[in-house]
Amino acid sequence: MTSRRTVEELKKLVPPHLLNARKDAESTKPQKAKRGSTRRSSRKVVGDNGTGRIEVPKPLPKTSLRPEELAYFRKKLLEKRHQLFNNVQTMESEALRKNRSEAAGDLSQMPIHMADIGTDNYEQEFSIGLIQNERVLLKEIDDALKRIQDETYGVCLATHQPISKARLRAKPWASFCIEYKRSQEKNGRNGVS
Repeated sequence: MTSRRTVEELKKLVPPHLLNARKDAESTKPQKAKRGSTRRSSRKVVGDNGTGRIEVPKPLPKTSLRPEELAYFRKKLLEKRHQLFNNVQTMESEALRKNRSEAAGDLSQMPIHMADIGTDNYEQEFSIGLIQNERVLLKEIDDALKRIQDETYGVCLATHQPISKARLRAKPWASFCIEYKRSQEKNGRNGVS
C-alpha cells in the first residue's frame, strides 16, 4: 500500500494543468471512503513514466465475443501452439544436437575446410534465430489463451477497443487492434502483435 507521503511526492511531479484536469475528472466520481474507514481504494499508483504524469492502469473490459467464437479462437490457438512446439523441438534436435559431420551427412574423417565451418556456424545461428522467433510467438499464443480464460480476449491492450474479427481470424494471437499497430508503425515503433 502506498503511503500518503509518497502519493503527495508523486503529485508534485504532475504539471499543474494536468493535476487540475485530473481533479475535475475525479470530482464527477463517487467520493472515496474517509481516512480510518475499512474500505480501501482499488486504484493503485504506478509511478512517473518520464513525462511527469502518474500512470494508473485501467483494467481491460470484458470481451464482446460470444462463447462459441471464443471456443473457435481457442481451438485455432491450440493448434498453432502445437504446430510451433513441434517445429521448435524438431529444429532443436536437428540444429543443436548434431555435430557438423552428422548434420551434413558427411561420415568421412577428412580435415574440414574453413568455409564449411563458417557455413555450418551460419546455419546453426540461423536455426537458433528461428527457434527464438518461434518461442516469442509461443509466448504470444500463451498470452492470448490466458486472455480467453480471463474473458478479455479480442480487446486491444493499448486502446481497450475491440480487435476486428478479421484480424483475429488472420492472427488469433493479436493483442493490438490494427489501427493502433498502424499508428505505431507510422511513428516508427514496432512491438509485439
